[in-house]
Amino acid sequence: MIDLMPTSEEQAAAIVLAHAATNRSLAVCGGDTRSGFGNAVSAEDRLRSTRLSGIVVYNPGEMVMTARSGTPLSEVEAALSEGGQMLAFEPMDHRPVMGRSGEPTIGGVFAANVSGPRRLIAGAARDSLLGVRFINGKGEVIKAGGRVMKNVTGLDLVKLIAGSYGTLGFLTEVTFRVPPRPKTECTVVLSGLNDAEAANAMAVAMALPVEVSGAAHLPLTVTWKFLAGKLPEGEATVLRIEGLVGSVDVRVEKLAAVMSAFAKVTRLEQPESRRLWQEIRDVLPYADGTTRPVWRVSVAPGTGHQLVAALRLEAGVDAFYDWQGGLVWMRMEAGPEAELVRRFIKALGGGHATLIRASAEARAVTSAFHPEPEAVAMLSRRVKEKFDPAGIFNPGKMG
Repeated sequence: MIDLMPTSEEQAAAIVLAHAATNRSLAVCGGDTRSGFGNAVSAEDRLRSTRLSGIVVYNPGEMVMTARSGTPLSEVEAALSEGGQMLAFEPMDHRPVMGRSGEPTIGGVFAANVSGPRRLIAGAARDSLLGVRFINGKGEVIKAGGRVMKNVTGLDLVKLIAGSYGTLGFLTEVTFRVPPRPKTECTVVLSGLNDAEAANAMAVAMALPVEVSGAAHLPLTVTWKFLAGKLPEGEATVLRIEGLVGSVDVRVEKLAAVMSAFAKVTRLEQPESRRLWQEIRDVLPYADGTTRPVWRVSVAPGTGHQLVAALRLEAGVDAFYDWQGGLVWMRMEAGPEAELVRRFIKALGGGHATLIRASAEARAVTSAFHPEPEAVAMLSRRVKEKFDPAGIFNPGKMG
């Protein structure tokens, strides 16, 4: 496989056009830190965005940034930090759990619609995306959206590209919102709750007028892996409050007063709080250097613990919960057990299970993405045919 790394949008378009003309397939990627996602890609060459790099426009007063797709995520975050702003959806760094190296790119973040703990109030990556430039499977440069969203059609196309994993086009530029960074944060820790009790406590916390920006439950099997084992003894249900210093103090007091009816309450101040949520974001307990299967499961917040309890009757499962219990990170002790996982999800009212990590042998026989209903699958195929008629982009990636 040849690595093709264009230095301009025009070069990238010429590469795609030549490959489309000869039906030669392309694996599309940025820093190659998330290439293990999805189903195996069978491609003859690899088209990388890493030389399409640099921040194009950034004025903190506008709270919008435009960057080329291959711009390292670290460069984007450094510029935002200097401007007192952030990526609201706090994208996960998949390198530890995937066992990969390389440098994540801002285009890769949006192509995979990567989101972290703040998603439950800030939305996913696609909800911050305002505009894109990309090259379709005909070698045409397409622009959608912009620095100010004014038309629904452009918005729909932008949202469609986010989370398409490079199967619809090759991203060359992205424009996205960048809100102010909170001045401080504090995490309220409830100790000793089981999974069901924690789900109830988190539901109460999210209903309070205190603007909880992170809600996770860490069972005993994983608590010792966070903060180098310095969390209070027992299970930990953690609730984050962010904002201005005075506001955070008042809101934390209100939250702690209500939560004290559920369990013993302690506080983590900014340094430890920030580190904890980064470790939750990056799924630290399962960054274990193995290929044991890891699932990312999205369900209704009240059913996550029920799913894990049902699975444990038939398979070895370790799990912890983010997004008020609506995001379940599960590590299987043996095989992926895909049929079992998805059957139980359906029985509990529906959701999505994505296989994030597994051995090559397991990936070869397991669909990484949750099966779509036939009508949706048919629509997906039609969209793919319109964007990439020759089927050269990431063939097989999404099924």
